[in-house]
Amino acid sequence: MGKFLVKKAKGGVMFNLVAGNGEVIATSEIYKTLASCKKGIASVQKNAASGIEDLTEKGKEISNPKFQVYKDKKGQFRFRLKAANGQIIAVGEAYKEKEACVNGIASIKKNAPKAAIEEAK
Repeated sequence: MGKFLVKKAKGGVMFNLVAGNGEVIATSEIYKTLASCKKGIASVQKNAASGIEDLTEKGKEISNPKFQVYKDKKGQFRFRLKAANGQIIAVGEAYKEKEACVNGIASIKKNAPKAAIEEAK
């Protein structure tokens, strides 16, 4: 089972969603307070079931909340989760293959809704 690991960061607090195998699935922005970080976690949990918009292929745009798959400047696949208001609430790492990127999204969908919140010491 996955967990949200909350930790201090330069300028505030952030979280990583970590899968049961210890791999980081997604990372948050840096929040100023622990309370706002926990609201960000709640938003990921709420929006984890969102659809996927693939920006690497021509297709229809879907409304927020949504996951977006895209290519970064180095040509690697990444994803971001956008809340209903369009704000990015979590981002994934870089993947060489799109299938691996989509598997990262599937892991969020599986792990985030019931993931425990753990604060790093």
